[in-house]
Amino acid sequence: MTQISIIGAGSWGTALAIVAARAGHGVKLWSRRDDVVDSINTRHVNSHYLSSSDIPASVKASTDLATSLSETSLVLLATPSHALRQLLTEMRPELDQSQVIVSVAKGIEIDTGKRVSELVDEILGESWSGQFVCLSGPSFAKEVVSGHPTAIVAAGQNEASARIVQAAFSFENLRIYTNTDVVGTELGGSVKNVMAIAAGMTVGLGLGSNSVAALITRGLAEIARLSLSHGGQLETLMGLAGLGDLVLTCTGSLSRNRFVGEELGKGRTLEKITSGMNEVAEGIKTTRAVKRLSERAGIEMPITAVVDSVLYEGKTARDAVTELMNRPLRQE
Repeated sequence: MTQISIIGAGSWGTALAIVAARAGHGVKLWSRRDDVVDSINTRHVNSHYLSSSDIPASVKASTDLATSLSETSLVLLATPSHALRQLLTEMRPELDQSQVIVSVAKGIEIDTGKRVSELVDEILGESWSGQFVCLSGPSFAKEVVSGHPTAIVAAGQNEASARIVQAAFSFENLRIYTNTDVVGTELGGSVKNVMAIAAGMTVGLGLGSNSVAALITRGLAEIARLSLSHGGQLETLMGLAGLGDLVLTCTGSLSRNRFVGEELGKGRTLEKITSGMNEVAEGIKTTRAVKRLSERAGIEMPITAVVDSVLYEGKTARDAVTELMNRPLRQE
């Protein structure tokens, strides 16, 4: 049995807590919300996220970081990426170098363009690099806890750390593979959210399967260009953490990022869309971060650029599609 801390009780954090507890591990689940913690501890359900799923009684929730991080060997970061800098700073005094840090956040910090692994290096120190694992891939929380077969990837520079995560969370319907490409796994999981917003916009405009297929294919090309420029591996992007996650998020009805795009395509404003959402759509902030990364690297990412212009510059989804279709013709 492994003792696991899960920092963040959103849908995915809650789902992984349920999977880990079903596998017989000890689980501490942290949330800032008193009502969420009380609901988990007294009624064994997360009243705010994934509320239809029963949580094993062995999962113990708390709002206290020190309590949540003590005497555990795996620490899983399951909060939105934009909150991680502050959270890692708060966690630092409570962490032990023997612990493995696992990130399931799929985003990039806007101001710095840093991935989660880079934030961990900066805030905790580069000595933690071998203890860091990115857990990513095509996985809707609701389907995982409902028993649907799901395959994802644990990526770590240190293969031993990745195998620890693989062993802890592979259970029944959840199968985990490993690789050593942290860069490709992080960027694949982050940039696919931008493409999902674009895919949603095409659907919201009433466009069909031809358009979505083209979007996914050209979106993968953009992800590959950015990832390879930062040292990622093409094999990663052809696998679960790249193509697999991209297809799911661009086509799945449970995708929050696709939902944002659909509503934008229907003409709703971003403010109205997000005001009615229960959870964060990482692609909104990540779009700006990815656009800045591409500009710094001199990489052409036209889909990212038009999504950014819709989100932040007032361009309509219809005009964004027209702009993409009117780009100069070129070889694939």
